[in-house]
Amino acid sequence: DLSLLRFISAELTRGYFLEHNEAKYTERRERVYTCMRIPRELEKLMFFGIFLCLDAFLYVFTLLPLRVFLAMFRFITLPCYGLRDRRLLQPAQVCDILKGVILVICYFMMHYVDYSMMYHLIRGQSVIKLYIIYNMLEVADRLFSSFGQDILDALYWTATEPKERKRAHIGVIPHFFMAVLYVFLHAILIMVQATTLNVAFNSHNKSLLTIMMSNNFVEIKGSVFKKFEKNNLFQMSNSDIKERFTNYVLLLIVCLRNMEQFSWNPDHLWVLFPDVCMVIASEIAVDIVKHAFITKFNDITADVYSEYRASLAFDLVSSRQKNAYTDYSDSVSRRMGFIPLPLAVLLIRVVTSSIKVQGVLAYACVVLFYCGLISLKVLNSIVLLGKSCQYVKEAKMEEKLFNPVLTATPGKPVSKPQSKFKSTQGISTDENGSTSVTSQPVHQKESMPSLLVTSNSDQFLTTPDGEEKDISQDSSELKHRSSKKDLLEIDRFTICGNRID
Repeated sequence: DLSLLRFISAELTRGYFLEHNEAKYTERRERVYTCMRIPRELEKLMFFGIFLCLDAFLYVFTLLPLRVFLAMFRFITLPCYGLRDRRLLQPAQVCDILKGVILVICYFMMHYVDYSMMYHLIRGQSVIKLYIIYNMLEVADRLFSSFGQDILDALYWTATEPKERKRAHIGVIPHFFMAVLYVFLHAILIMVQATTLNVAFNSHNKSLLTIMMSNNFVEIKGSVFKKFEKNNLFQMSNSDIKERFTNYVLLLIVCLRNMEQFSWNPDHLWVLFPDVCMVIASEIAVDIVKHAFITKFNDITADVYSEYRASLAFDLVSSRQKNAYTDYSDSVSRRMGFIPLPLAVLLIRVVTSSIKVQGVLAYACVVLFYCGLISLKVLNSIVLLGKSCQYVKEAKMEEKLFNPVLTATPGKPVSKPQSKFKSTQGISTDENGSTSVTSQPVHQKESMPSLLVTSNSDQFLTTPDGEEKDISQDSSELKHRSSKKDLLEIDRFTICGNRID
């Protein structure tokens, strides 16, 4: 019989068994554990990536001037040794000289930019206008970084590529002027960012600083609720590493400018210290929350950050090889979007204008400081190289390091290593799906038969039974290889937005 008393009694005494849905609750528990592991794994990746950026940044101040000096010495003393080699300079030496000349020219051009006038011009604007300007500067910085490395790579390749005619060398000049203009404009852009941050620090009610910090939390809304794959998350992690390191340098510039205004009074440094810590803490908190929920919503484990760290370590180890294909600082630029040249130009400009060097003792201190920077660079490079070798060995990536071209598919022997597939764009691709840029483009008429899609009946009529199975297997393998792209083949500049083709 149905009664209210019996219903209440059933509600108070009814039971249920969670083990009937064991898989569901186990998955939920693993998600909680993953979110708890994200801060530790993410910060390990950030710590390693920031020191990679620091190594590339210190290279501009320490080893690059010495390499430029050695290259110029070789160029001057070349008639004494005779023309034993067809090249006057090695390709790496040519790139070093170009980098050094760009730095010197942009440094003297930055003297025509008045920092004080820019500071008072920005300070006279309203808070809302400064907030909009700061957001526009962040977008412009990403656009400049994505296009700037392409300009520098085009300059390096134009200056070092084998040329049949001497007249072809004139192409270096327009590329050089484009590179100088890019570095100068990007340095001015970063200077405006640093000036806006300095105005926020020196405002009375700190309202602008609060608004700028809240802008980081808006980033969570724009990224958490999107679909992310492992490759997209890798690109976002590299972007966060670059952004955090750039913020550290901007905070250093703000502290230097403020300490100069207060005659290097150490008491004023403790006034700035709480605001600096607040900016850094908000950046770390936003990154942790963002990555934790991205991994939760997309079912990505926390172990993926160790794979990202191994990929960054692979770039470092491969750049230290005897026949490396790129400089390490350029490799970091392509992977993370961090270009050290504009930031170095701005920092040199701020330091030379803030610190006056007068007297023999001051110059001796500068020499000692430079020796200290070289020691820090060498120590950082040695530690990073040792840790990178450890990460590469743990990830079992030694085969890719020593045999970057011929890598066997698991479970299949390597057959026909020289065979390549013709892609529809006229660029030859090897069996791993990586494109070969050095090969000549295929003529359109030759690639027309590959563009025709045949049905199953056509394959049955035109191919024997034994080859039909091979064609279907090859097509399925090609689809599988094109869908899964290796992390080592992905950099910041192959990605448009949050999508990888």
